Amino acid sequence: MTQATPPAKPAPNTQRGFLAWVERVGNMLPDPVMIFVWLIGFLMVLSVIGSALGWSASLEFAGEKPPAGAVLKDGILIFEATSLFTEDNLKKLIVDMPRTLTGFAPLGVVLVVMLGASVAERAGLFSALIRNSLRDLPRAFLTPVVCLIGMTSHHASDAGYVVFIPLCGLVYAAAGRHPLVGIAAAFAAVSGGFAGNITPGQLDVLLFGFTQEAARIIDPTWTMNPLGNWWFILAIVVLFTPIIWFITDRVLEPRLGPWTGSPDDDLKAELAKSVVTPEEKRGLAWAGLAALVVIGLFAALSLWPGFTPLIDESQKGTAQLQPFYQGLIAAFTLIFLLGGIAFGISVKSIRSSSDVVSMMNEGIRSLAPYIVFAFFAAHFIAMFSWSNLGPIAAINGAAALKELSLPAPFLLVCVQAFSSFLDLFIGSASAKWSAMAPVVVPMFMLLGISPEMTTAAYRMGDSYTNIATPLMAYFPLVLAFCRRWDKNVGVGTLLSMMLPFALAFMVAGMAMTAAWVYFDWPLGPGATVHYTLPGAK
Repeated sequence: MTQATPPAKPAPNTQRGFLAWVERVGNMLPDPVMIFVWLIGFLMVLSVIGSALGWSASLEFAGEKPPAGAVLKDGILIFEATSLFTEDNLKKLIVDMPRTLTGFAPLGVVLVVMLGASVAERAGLFSALIRNSLRDLPRAFLTPVVCLIGMTSHHASDAGYVVFIPLCGLVYAAAGRHPLVGIAAAFAAVSGGFAGNITPGQLDVLLFGFTQEAARIIDPTWTMNPLGNWWFILAIVVLFTPIIWFITDRVLEPRLGPWTGSPDDDLKAELAKSVVTPEEKRGLAWAGLAALVVIGLFAALSLWPGFTPLIDESQKGTAQLQPFYQGLIAAFTLIFLLGGIAFGISVKSIRSSSDVVSMMNEGIRSLAPYIVFAFFAAHFIAMFSWSNLGPIAAINGAAALKELSLPAPFLLVCVQAFSSFLDLFIGSASAKWSAMAPVVVPMFMLLGISPEMTTAAYRMGDSYTNIATPLMAYFPLVLAFCRRWDKNVGVGTLLSMMLPFALAFMVAGMAMTAAWVYFDWPLGPGATVHYTLPGAK
């Protein structure tokens, strides 16, 4: 689908006040890679200071083998700050540099999943799914369906922004409704509802990779469960859908007024380009069958009598499912890969095995910026562990919070608020979480809060401010989509349309997070709000 070319000279940004300050400060921040370079430098200096001043932390421990970097004396686990300039730490930094990168859990996970997702995206499967989902929708139910599709579009990578949002403008215009309303509703769902989804996907795997690295500072045996936030992210869809529906239809649309345009020839031509062809419909059917085959395979490997490689029979309870949870990474990859191949063969976007390999190559090539980022993030997290500053900050921070006797819901809402504040300046969810997780995850584990719950609180906070900052990576693109319909739309116009969504999401998100902890609801299969450290008395 092609978009009309935006004006060569966009309207100048005349935004004033707090949002202008956010934009100025954010523009002064370096690339996320350089942020980690500075953090590593700061960490090295801090490790020298901490070692010289004798910073330490201790806690009771009933286990027999202490975690790396700790000393166990008479049932007390002791962490002491260690300079990163010691002989041993410098040796690990230099000699183990390749191993530090390749042992970085999120990197391997992202690379594996992208092998499948790149085929599905480049074969056209994601685009066809999104376009097919908006076909023949009744005018009155446009907004709630847009909400549901927008929040599930995260499985389709960038297609949610590049295909879905402008398509919603076209569909609303064709239905006689203001196209800016459609764009705003789609933007609110795709970006403001970034934490919500119907099923877990790539984002869950990526963020839990960072969570696992952080949790192992305290508990080296902790292993991520990609389904650990499933019920939570599903509840976000249920909560945010009526909010978007109400604000779109009852607040924003009356404010913008009726759309005076009409479905002219250009609009009809653009809509025609978005129609799913018979070949694509057939391809979607074959892709669905491929997905069912993968699901059936994993079900068989879990349930076949006498042959269950994805079930650990030596364990009890939910611990038996740990191999299955870890195998979901391969399941996502195979669903994307085989579904993409089936679709591509049907629509002839894949004609040979070399096309599949080429799509995989392009997908991995697109990850080059992430691999560079992962190199520095991996070393930051590893050096945080080598210096013992991570567990020291977590243990002493947890002790201080225990003294204050603050309720757990309040503490997690604070994590959420801090995440949303950072989101105004740093758009990358993985960059923020990789920096925050080594402190907040082990700290909250010591306070009895599970890594899954801490991750959920972070995700909620990282979500709703996406649509309230001009520094969000896709904000200029959405602005260009708006100007296709109204050349006078500026940064302030778009922000004023999206701010009601952001504020409503913030209030509802904080209330939901607090309620989840208070009522101790499960976060997903095998994932609870509370946590007990193994070996603790």
